[in-house]
Amino acid sequence: MEHVNIKIFAEPGTQLSLEDAIPVFHRWIQKRDLPELLIDVTDYSHVIAGPGVLLIGHEANYSLDNARNELGVLYNRKARVEGDSLKQAYDAALAAAQRLEQEQEFQGKLKFRHDEVEVTLNDRMLHPNTEEGWTAVRGELEQFFDGLFEAGHYSVQRATDPRERLWVRARRTN
Repeated sequence: MEHVNIKIFAEPGTQLSLEDAIPVFHRWIQKRDLPELLIDVTDYSHVIAGPGVLLIGHEANYSLDNARNELGVLYNRKARVEGDSLKQAYDAALAAAQRLEQEQEFQGKLKFRHDEVEVTLNDRMLHPNTEEGWTAVRGELEQFFDGLFEAGHYSVQRATDPRERLWVRARRTN
């Protein structure tokens, strides 16, 4: 799978200023602590239910994302990766979420959930949002979710509008 996006959601009701991510992401660039080459920070916090604040990288972007009015950390893998792209993307998103929780600007204000994750396949040509597209990736996605939540212990919701990218959300059920 290529062009994988993973979103890990913040606790419901989290109230914070997305702009607080700007100095945090600039520090991440300066310290070169993440494995990807990081380039710039872009502020879309003024867009309601939008992409929030993005940390632009060569291989991947990170963002404190508020799409669909659901706050979370979004990892957007743009470059091909060796091995399991879903696991790599999830591990990167989880590491970013844990780092954000520890940053001075967000301590005590931001906590991420571990019972729900959204995967978006960000290439409509390779992964169309059709029944055929879903059938082609379903097994790999279910295997990934089985590893996160244990088989049979999660529910799946997915986009059905072919105008949307193919996205799937899994939530632990018990």
